[in-house]
Amino acid sequence: MTEDPLTRAGRRAQSAILHPARADGRIIVGRSLPPDDLATVVDYFWWVEWHCPEPHVQEVVPRPVIHLTAESRNGAPRLLVHGVMRHRFERTLVGDGRTVAAAFRPGGFRPVLGRPVSSMTDRIGTVEEVLGTDDRRLASLLLVPDADVTACVDRLSSWLIERTGAADPVAADIADLVELAETDTTIIRAQQLADRAGVSLRTLQRQFADHVGVGPKWVVQRCRLLDVAGAAHTGGAVDWAALAADLGYADQSHLVRAFTALVGSPPARYRANT
Repeated sequence: MTEDPLTRAGRRAQSAILHPARADGRIIVGRSLPPDDLATVVDYFWWVEWHCPEPHVQEVVPRPVIHLTAESRNGAPRLLVHGVMRHRFERTLVGDGRTVAAAFRPGGFRPVLGRPVSSMTDRIGTVEEVLGTDDRRLASLLLVPDADVTACVDRLSSWLIERTGAADPVAADIADLVELAETDTTIIRAQQLADRAGVSLRTLQRQFADHVGVGPKWVVQRCRLLDVAGAAHTGGAVDWAALAADLGYADQSHLVRAFTALVGSPPARYRANT
């Protein structure tokens, strides 16, 4: 049976949330698919509502995705562009709050930005800083307490439709390649993606820098590490040596070193504390 697109998007996003069980009872996450006018650039819309009487620290391992989020910055509602972050990041949530956002398809933000997406790598900026458009009014509308979230998503969707340029065929191809890397665990080298695309590795590296913000090697490595995190989240026994072999690592120690460098603890210890 073919997996529902929203279920597939949610599964990919969930693997990036570290220690997901700790958020139970504190955080509610919702997602919806974009309208047809945005289907080539936006993967899904999402929103988070939290109730945290005590501070809750949420860690995330970023995927090769750019997010446009309405959230509070320095106490004021702003619309922020989150470029691809190459390292895990954390956010402390306290009290009651909400975020309403769009997750772009890999390459999908390029027509909106109008310049190489690598300029946003490891960077977070307001829409005013990044696109030159005042974002305060829209952010304020999206973050009105108790506002209907569906109406908020529709408002953000309409705003994006007005600012999205012509379809970019390269971006569509790049998005398909990133999805292939995410879903096919036999993809363990960037050269495999270049072969699938029918271009040289150097050409693919240029295309990824322009449209995704990171190189194909980084994308492949991140996807396989997210597979490790996903295995740790299942709650069942994990044969780490077998998993290392399945995901293309030279041996278990290589998997452990790569995962520890990204997440902060070895996979077995991370699983025990999840």
